[in-house]
Amino acid sequence: MTQWIYVFGDERAAALDNAALYLGGKGAGLAQMTRLGLPVPPGFTITTELCRWFYAHERRFPPALSQALATALAAVERLTGRRFGKTAYPLLLSVRSGAPVSMPGQMDTVLNVGLNDRTVAALAAQAGAQFAYDSYRRFIHMYSVLVLGMDTDVFEAILDEVQAGREMEEMPAADWQEICRRYKARVEGELGEPFPQEPQTQLVAAVRAVLTSWMSARATLYRSLYNIPESAGTAVTVQAMVFGNMGQRSATGVAYTRNPATGENSVYGEFLPNAQGDDVVSGIRTPQQISEKARLAAGEQRPSLERAMPEAFAALRITAARLERHYRAVQDIEFTIEEGRLWLLQTRKAHCTSAASLKIAVAMVREHLIDRREVVLRVEAEGLRHLLAPVIDPAAQRVVIARGLPVSPGVATGRLVFSSLAAVEAQARGEAVILVRPETSPYDIHGMNAAAAIVTIHGGVGSHAAAIARGMGKPCVCGAGEIYIDKDENGMRVAGKFYEHGAPVSVDGNSGEILAGAVALRAPDLPADFTTFMQWVDELDEGENKTAKPDARLVHVQARLRENA
Repeated sequence: MTQWIYVFGDERAAALDNAALYLGGKGAGLAQMTRLGLPVPPGFTITTELCRWFYAHERRFPPALSQALATALAAVERLTGRRFGKTAYPLLLSVRSGAPVSMPGQMDTVLNVGLNDRTVAALAAQAGAQFAYDSYRRFIHMYSVLVLGMDTDVFEAILDEVQAGREMEEMPAADWQEICRRYKARVEGELGEPFPQEPQTQLVAAVRAVLTSWMSARATLYRSLYNIPESAGTAVTVQAMVFGNMGQRSATGVAYTRNPATGENSVYGEFLPNAQGDDVVSGIRTPQQISEKARLAAGEQRPSLERAMPEAFAALRITAARLERHYRAVQDIEFTIEEGRLWLLQTRKAHCTSAASLKIAVAMVREHLIDRREVVLRVEAEGLRHLLAPVIDPAAQRVVIARGLPVSPGVATGRLVFSSLAAVEAQARGEAVILVRPETSPYDIHGMNAAAAIVTIHGGVGSHAAAIARGMGKPCVCGAGEIYIDKDENGMRVAGKFYEHGAPVSVDGNSGEILAGAVALRAPDLPADFTTFMQWVDELDEGENKTAKPDARLVHVQARLRENA
């Protein structure tokens, strides 16, 4: 009999061979962290087998799933001491995707499942009305868009109208209640029936929405770009919610065990106080630095996590080191701090820049985490080609238009475009373009693939734009807040100057600068780690291909090592 679901919690989780193939990368990581005794909210993972069954049977669920869900849900209730759909200590759930190969942001997530008019009132009585109704409006918005198929713009318009230019932290509970009332009225007015109030119905529909997103246009395009087979399927992880939006002692963020842009061996990342995880990844708010060192380097005035919540930062740093030692690779960690307590929501192998990957690989050999053979197999030939790509000539004239965070290095020159469609159309004409957006979403994947570089007004190193650009090896600058996109004039304004659609610019992903015009380039100065790495390549290849280009030498020795494995 097929086991569709595996529960994790209280330091217990299934240890499966090739776990990621069945539990997805997210589920496998959560199971491993649970077994390591790390702070992971309990939950359960629905396997990729269900996804394959779902699509083989006209998007229906197997008959046994209903009972399996009830059993797993009861286990999570026991582990948390909370009850799903009940007003006394209500259990709320996140429902998230998890393919065997990481596909950041390409599938759907539904948070705060289980909230309704009854449970939100109970939550307000227990934890405060402002927090409770902020969470409820998030759920109504997310569920209505991802599950019910409504347009996100209608909800954003209501939020903007009630917010009236204020910071969200300034809005009283009554405003959040009014937003929830208007959201529900809009749902009923558009769909002809009230917003769903039954938690079990919400859960099943959220699971269906996540599975359906496996075949969405953006996920399908991403798989084609990275050669991920459709048959792999996605798992669905259902997990007890922990809340980063419970006040100033709560936060959510993304941390890397080493700097993914430079390779520096220190915890690096970003967080948002009083927020939920989708706020960081979406890039709608520009986050704060995790470490004090990074805050000072960025010239950031807002406090770092290290300064604002020192105990949580210390716990995060210890946890990051433990995860890196366990996996012997740089980890990308999603976390939430709920009233001062650290919780881990995901760990996965980090997407690092080519220069950072090489630096980290050489460092890990010296730290005795991996050996030379493994490091040569890990480094990609495409990464070496990126390292050898031209850089801006220091003698070139640099007319800086705007500055942001350098989240993915490299240099690119092209003409300004402000939509993904425009980027794709320009690529079809053979034109190089720079895509400038307020922030990117999974729906921009085709435009990002077409662009030579990406610039966003909001967001940081943990944003969707940054993660995808690093994976694609494209220059990217985020948080360029000086830019204002003028949709009416089809251009952008910076410091009183106007730059029209099609204007030539250059993006320096190494410095975080957007420059006017096409700047002069030259060959790069290669780091010492490059020389060391190529020496190891040549030693393992016994010097047979020393006259070939570096990437060709690497491909040759990797083939030999795999053949003799």
